[in-house]
Amino acid sequence: NRQGPMTNDQRPRFVDSHAHLEMEQFDSDRPAMLQRARDAGIETILAIGSGTGPGSLDCAIRLADEHEFIYATIGIHPHEAKLASDTDFAEMAQLAKQPKVLAWGEIGLDYFYDHSPRDVQQQVFLKQLQLAQAARLPVIIHCRPSDNSENAWDDCLRLLQENWAQSELGGILHCFTGNWPYATQALDMGFMISFAGNITFPKAQQIREAAKQTPLDRMLIETDSPFLAPVPHRGKRNEPSFVKQVARQIGELRGLSTDEVGLQTAKNFYRFFSLHEKLNSI
Repeated sequence: NRQGPMTNDQRPRFVDSHAHLEMEQFDSDRPAMLQRARDAGIETILAIGSGTGPGSLDCAIRLADEHEFIYATIGIHPHEAKLASDTDFAEMAQLAKQPKVLAWGEIGLDYFYDHSPRDVQQQVFLKQLQLAQAARLPVIIHCRPSDNSENAWDDCLRLLQENWAQSELGGILHCFTGNWPYATQALDMGFMISFAGNITFPKAQQIREAAKQTPLDRMLIETDSPFLAPVPHRGKRNEPSFVKQVARQIGELRGLSTDEVGLQTAKNFYRFFSLHEKLNSI
């Protein structure tokens, strides 16, 4: 059943909950790209601050300080785990105190590319969970399994259950690609489930099935820009304005309009991060 109007304000309202705005793919037109997002109704972007690893850990904070509508995260991606040092952990502990830093991430495990050894990925993941808990920040999780039976999902969720769930800080499963049982484990630990442009890909039926079942008030949308451009932009550089295609796909699955999905997921984002002024404006 289609819902009625959610607000008297009929402006489209969307949040891109995960974008890598600092990357070189945007160097030629970053201001224009951000303006396109604003023109499309994307009113808030969470800039992910993993950058290229150590040496660029403040990359999202610099952008957030320049733009009122951008917030930031900090973290070392599993790809760069082998580069992490005690100096980097100390730097992040200080960066976590910056007012526009909302979360620690993206962190987690990547058994697909294995750019860092898996035992090192796990050690750096655990260290960052400790730091995030000390900073009282939720975590943004990257989890990508290999094509064989060694499943990053099992390891990732086990580590979260053993080392994070008791914190009750929750987090976000970014760019969710797992099956529904994995989503339920994360939901039980207070996580939000975020869907990206790959939900529009023809072979992504598992992702669409999870999006059908995820409670609407626990769902976020993202682009993961500049990666994973949704249909009809697949194969091109992704950018935050394209998050509306993710909302459109979820709307088709749930019997909602694109704008209704945008509004609901924006509310979810503001509520999860206790951005009360933003939430009260809806």
